Amino acid sequence: MIENAYHVFYLAVLVILSIMTLFCLFRAIRGPRIADRIVSINMICTMTMAMICILASMLDEGYLADVAMIYALLGFLAVVVLCKVYMGVALAAKEKRAKEEAEEHA
Repeated sequence: MIENAYHVFYLAVLVILSIMTLFCLFRAIRGPRIADRIVSINMICTMTMAMICILASMLDEGYLADVAMIYALLGFLAVVVLCKVYMGVALAAKEKRAKEEAEEHA
């Protein structure tokens, strides 16, 4: 009886997390700023990791917790790389604007 209640609860949480992941995917595609996209990608990784952990508990499979930890490391690395690329692009655009302003004043 209690196992059936937990199973229904796990399924409900998985459905809610899936819907929230779709909303984050919409935000990652739509934007409007690059910071919104980076945060939404980070949230997608976090919610996917939570879904994997729920599946590990639901299915009594311990190896899925290891998969979730690896996924967390890869998600963190992806966000760091995206931030690094964004900072490089932002600095290049700032330097370009400064150069154009200097040419206008000269």
